[in-house]
Amino acid sequence: MPNLRISRRQWRQRGFFNLYLTGTGHFCARMYIMARFRIDLRADAFRSVLGFTLIHWRRQPWRLSLIMGAFLLSTLADVLTPLYSGRLVDAVASSAAADEVAWNAAIAAFSMLVALALAGVVLRNAAFMAIVELTLKMMADIAADAFHRVQRFSTDWHANSFAGSTVRKVTRGMWALDLLNDTILIALLPSVVMLVGSTLLLGWFWPLMGAVVAVGSVLFIAVTAMLSLGYVAPAARLANTWDTRLGGSLADAVSCNAVVKGFGAEAREEGRLARVVAKWRARTRRTWVRGTVNGTTQGTMLLLLRTAVIGLALMLWAWGEASAGDVAFVLTSFFVLQGYLRDIGTHIRNLQRSINDMEELVDFQSEPLGIEDRPGAGPIRIGDGRITFDKVTFHYGSHRLPLYRDFSVDIAPGERVGLVGHSGSGKTTFVKLIQRLYDVSVGTILIDGQDISAVAQASLRGQIAIVQQEPILFHRSLAENIAYARPNASQAEIEHAARLASAHDFIANLPKGYGTLVGERGVKLSGGERQRVAIARAFLADARILILDEATSSLDSESEVLIQQAMERLMVGRTTLVIAHRLSTVRALDRLLVFDRGRIVEEGSHDELIRLNGGIYRRLFERQALELTKGLVV
Repeated sequence: MPNLRISRRQWRQRGFFNLYLTGTGHFCARMYIMARFRIDLRADAFRSVLGFTLIHWRRQPWRLSLIMGAFLLSTLADVLTPLYSGRLVDAVASSAAADEVAWNAAIAAFSMLVALALAGVVLRNAAFMAIVELTLKMMADIAADAFHRVQRFSTDWHANSFAGSTVRKVTRGMWALDLLNDTILIALLPSVVMLVGSTLLLGWFWPLMGAVVAVGSVLFIAVTAMLSLGYVAPAARLANTWDTRLGGSLADAVSCNAVVKGFGAEAREEGRLARVVAKWRARTRRTWVRGTVNGTTQGTMLLLLRTAVIGLALMLWAWGEASAGDVAFVLTSFFVLQGYLRDIGTHIRNLQRSINDMEELVDFQSEPLGIEDRPGAGPIRIGDGRITFDKVTFHYGSHRLPLYRDFSVDIAPGERVGLVGHSGSGKTTFVKLIQRLYDVSVGTILIDGQDISAVAQASLRGQIAIVQQEPILFHRSLAENIAYARPNASQAEIEHAARLASAHDFIANLPKGYGTLVGERGVKLSGGERQRVAIARAFLADARILILDEATSSLDSESEVLIQQAMERLMVGRTTLVIAHRLSTVRALDRLLVFDRGRIVEEGSHDELIRLNGGIYRRLFERQALELTKGLVV
């Protein structure tokens, strides 16, 4: 029999499951392996979530000690309460109230009951106040940690993830932590103390009673745990997966509502969502049904345990081994213990549910960032803006063939360079590598002689201004969006940048001017207006390196002329890279680099490249000129 304790990653990499089943074909072996695999996965989830929680507990050791100590002492008060209840009954039943001895015994028992109750209230209140602070700080910390990691995940990770699903994982995990803390510290810990304490106390007076309570309680907890973790948990995990997909589908459709309306596809999107909801409903129903079966089983077991305890108490009374107060002590102890036991089933289900809900959030901690700063990486200092690719080889993910192989190019300080070529030729990758959105496989990329892989990413990107072809704006004011590259910019500087980008006039005509909120991703502005805001942001950044991804493609003709003039001023003295889609915009640049399949196949000015017979640039330019001519004729 092979070693079955393998990780999920090893399982996928080795294809172990398929290989083993193909080799044997035995049904029992299949079932055994699947069961062991599921157990390992559940154990792995519990270990990772509880380990994650323990790390955050250790950040507040004194608060955690206060909570645990207070709950332990308050639960011990509950353990002793039935004992003094029995003594009170014995005192009352032994004689009339006129009997001084009986009266004193009754008053003593009554005083202890009041003292125990008061101690329980005070201690629980202290514990609850402490756990409020503990949980709120933990929730804030894990939200901040998750956001920190999500912000730094690779470009590919964000491209392959639903924003709505990511938000859902974080918020669901935060509130699951609240439930997990309550379950372990408020519920399970006192329940265990109550169970052990009551069993020992009953066993001290009647060993047989202690044995019945101990065996029945342990059996109840074992069966409850097996049902919750082995029967309910797998269904809950699958239900959570579909809950995440439901959130992602909703966010996807809502964020693309303009496209939905544009194609009159509301009914189609509703149908698509209905299919996801149907799957979510089926998976959630199965989880709830299994939870109901679990609860019914627990109720049946508690009924059997109650019958055994009460029956044994009556037998002890009939045998003369227990007084009326002793019977009251046993019954009170059992009913208090039964409340804890009944809740243990709920607590285990809550523990299972909270771990299921936190699992995806905890997985963020094991998710590789993709691009990480080296230990001790310092800021980059960009002065001249020279960019050098030195024998660079670069693979996209697991692609077998590299996009760039032994690729070298040098861009002089202040040079204005156009990047030209077919889609997929490597233009966009070129600028992404300069921003270090990806790491090269071999070779180095230097800016002013500094290896960009050895400096802090935030410092590098903070000194490169970029205007994207499809600008993305925050749902914030226009002033905040323009000043995003320089948050401390004055209002005068913001307005000056907007004027340079021909954006000031349309902003000034808005009801709230620069305080106008632009909507999610800038949806309240036209494409040209969004582009001009993004260009104003680049003006304000005033970086030595400027990247323009066809920055004027969304502008009307009048604005384009103004922006082209402003761009000429902006590019003076700055190293500028222009990803060219319309070749008419790069004719005045100092140098053009023509890419084809990750190689620079042509290089020179517009006038030089247009003279190359059969050249790629000339062919692209003539094709666009022909299309423009046809458009004018029509």
